[in-house]
Amino acid sequence: MEPLRIQYRYLFEDGTDAVFDLEFDPGTLELRGGADGPPPDWTRLGFEQCSNCPLSSAEHERCPLAVKLVGTVRRFSELISWSRMRLQVTTRERTVAQETTTQIGLSSLMGLIMATSGCPHTLPFRPMARHHLPLASTDETAYRAVGTYLIAQYLVHRSGGRPDLALEGLRRIYEEVEKVNVGIAGRLRAATERDSTLNAVVLLDVFAKTLPVALDDSLQELREIFAGYLPPAEG
Repeated sequence: MEPLRIQYRYLFEDGTDAVFDLEFDPGTLELRGGADGPPPDWTRLGFEQCSNCPLSSAEHERCPLAVKLVGTVRRFSELISWSRMRLQVTTRERTVAQETTTQIGLSSLMGLIMATSGCPHTLPFRPMARHHLPLASTDETAYRAVGTYLIAQYLVHRSGGRPDLALEGLRRIYEEVEKVNVGIAGRLRAATERDSTLNAVVLLDVFAKTLPVALDDSLQELREIFAGYLPPAEG
């Protein structure tokens, strides 16, 4: 199978650009590649290690997520979060472009990298990377997250397991990801001179905190457009 490829291109107001050509394993969807040269100290597993990290320093010298972020952090370490830029994302199916700020454009890229990095706590987001939607709104991401989780529960059912239709597991996934965001933010404070990459993680964390709280209300708002799937109301 051909590897999945996604290109992120940032065009800055001064005429310069930054291009990230991402390649993913066609089977596992894990992001290929890593740091060019020796990884910096802030990628060591024990440095600001996430409170819920299941990995051991005896077996893993480096945090897999941190290593995958090295190239992005090096390129954006001196940029401020509110700088204007144009982001162009090219996938196999389409090209998406938008004028935005550095922190929003970075948040989209970093979310994709985190999902495919090899971090055990971001593994549940890897199916979403297969059909990556750059610059997705909060509503779009919630819809995709719930849809992905329910597909997973169907596969659990087909495998003889007990599916979680109450979405309790999805809430737990986001609770664990919040802890990962805290750990990564600690690493980025040591790695960067400006706030662009740090604030990109903050944006991801805001969503991680918001979705479990608003999940029931968000799904109830969709009930009417799903009328074609629901039984007729009695009376």
